[in-house]
Amino acid sequence: MAAGAGLLRALGLAALLLPAVPRGPPGSAERRCFCQVTGHIDDCTCDVETIDAFNNYKLFPRLNELLESDYFRYYKVNLKKPCPFWNDNSHCGIRDCAVKPCPTDEVPNGIRSASYKYSEEASNHAEECEEANRLGAVDESLSKETQRAMLQWTQHDDSSDSFCEADDIHSPDAEYVDLLLNPERYTGYKGPDAWKIWNSIYEENCFKPQNVKRPLASGRGDDGGHMFYKWLKGVCIEKRAFYKLISGLHASINIHLSARYLLQDTWSEKKWGPNVTEFQQRFDEVLTRGEGPRRLKNLYFLYLIELRALSKVLPFFDRPGFQLYTGNTSHDAEIKNLLLEILHLAKSFPLHFDENSFFAGNKKEAAKLKEEFRLHFKNITRIMDCVGCFKCRLWGKLQTQGLGTVLKILFSENLIGKIPESGPSYGFRLTRQEIVALFNAFGRVSTSVRELENFRNILRNMQ
Repeated sequence: MAAGAGLLRALGLAALLLPAVPRGPPGSAERRCFCQVTGHIDDCTCDVETIDAFNNYKLFPRLNELLESDYFRYYKVNLKKPCPFWNDNSHCGIRDCAVKPCPTDEVPNGIRSASYKYSEEASNHAEECEEANRLGAVDESLSKETQRAMLQWTQHDDSSDSFCEADDIHSPDAEYVDLLLNPERYTGYKGPDAWKIWNSIYEENCFKPQNVKRPLASGRGDDGGHMFYKWLKGVCIEKRAFYKLISGLHASINIHLSARYLLQDTWSEKKWGPNVTEFQQRFDEVLTRGEGPRRLKNLYFLYLIELRALSKVLPFFDRPGFQLYTGNTSHDAEIKNLLLEILHLAKSFPLHFDENSFFAGNKKEAAKLKEEFRLHFKNITRIMDCVGCFKCRLWGKLQTQGLGTVLKILFSENLIGKIPESGPSYGFRLTRQEIVALFNAFGRVSTSVRELENFRNILRNMQ
């Protein structure tokens, strides 16, 4: 009990050290956070209100049900990989930073075993083995270089279209985690270590020149973001979109931390719920010098990009040979039907983002820019191994892999269009890891949009 009381006193002291939240007439608190979260979304044909109605009342309930199923709740991850960029092996010692992996016997056999009965992967593997054997029959007549090239071709090396530094799921350090038992929420991980992660992402990977100071960055010379947004408006749509995706992801994560905050910690129970003060500290127009509402608007841009990918990838999942295999045949069929229902719903959205504006124009320059785009994002996925809080690292890795899978889908439209109705899809593939990350990442963004409605309602009645 004393420990719980001590924590509550510490939280109270921390609240006193935060900037004071401005007060005003009823409704002013809502306006300060949501002043820009309305109307048209830049570089899109859509608006905030259309997304709110579509997500909160149509898509979110179905998506939530999907993510509670066995296929989507278990994610294999290596949380022990060292940081590749700086020598900092310090890990968060806060209790809520810990991740509890699954005992092997709790993971459905169809997920953890090498058996892929009923799945497309089984037929793919059989055909690849047959092809490799056929090539092996003429190995003696080929040079070693040609043999290696042929082997690479048969094994389908997709590294050139990958936007992620994916974990080796066969590593002894990779473990299954039940995402429902390790939810994304406030852990207390903040300060210089957390700032270092986001600073590395924004300063080194978002195409920004060093002489352009981003809003709310530490140091002197803060002009309220004027120079930064002047620069951002003048760059190509691809670089502008890249920044807005990262900013939207940042906003989404901050919403989760504010919506699932530790409100009470006693010997008998922990109480988690929305912390309005925390939300205001992150998004109030006055406290963030105008940056908070802009980040919330970028959340809707991220939503449109991820929703567009779901609508595009429907042919991959819609084939009879594709199954979400866990070993429970009837339940697997039900979950696939729910998945297809969600994808058809995504496709029905009336105001999709048009990705055809990306990488248009001169083919050589477009190819170069696309490769830079891919490598910059891949670098961000590697930065996730530098996050000191294991729970933050888990959800950071999952959400960046999910967004990387979104980009892979959007930039593979020609390959997806060639997928046959039956048989293997050699040109385009998604691993189970990518599928789980894709839908859980979109689930996080969808949840953020839904949580904003709750915070709006709370702030509307505050002074």
